[in-house]
Amino acid sequence: QVQLVESGGGLAQTGGSLRLSCAASGLTFRTFAMGWFRQAPGKEREFVAGINTSGESTNYADAVKGRFTISRDNAKKSVYLQMNSLKPEDTAVYYCAADFRRRTAVRSWSEYEFWGQGTQVTVSS
Repeated sequence: QVQLVESGGGLAQTGGSLRLSCAASGLTFRTFAMGWFRQAPGKEREFVAGINTSGESTNYADAVKGRFTISRDNAKKSVYLQMNSLKPEDTAVYYCAADFRRRTAVRSWSEYEFWGQGTQVTVSS
């Protein structure tokens, strides 16, 4: 049974930092492209960052480029999202997701087969 479990969310001030983690089990993690998505109240789920199977290639939404960094540790079956220079508009539930069909992460949430339960990130102004 595939499980993705996020952690590290919480409350931060504008300009602060948080680091999200996503621990995977029940899958051959190194063969899955991974993505982070977020969803704010009343808004659509949106792509934040993606990383390919080896960790050598990443891509980011324009809104977070230069502030967020995605990384992975295949030995630990984990993917991370380092979030710096946080803004109130980063407030959302953050989800990690796994795609077994591709080596490179895509931006469409519907292409991901497995999802975590989400972790809340709240940035106060």
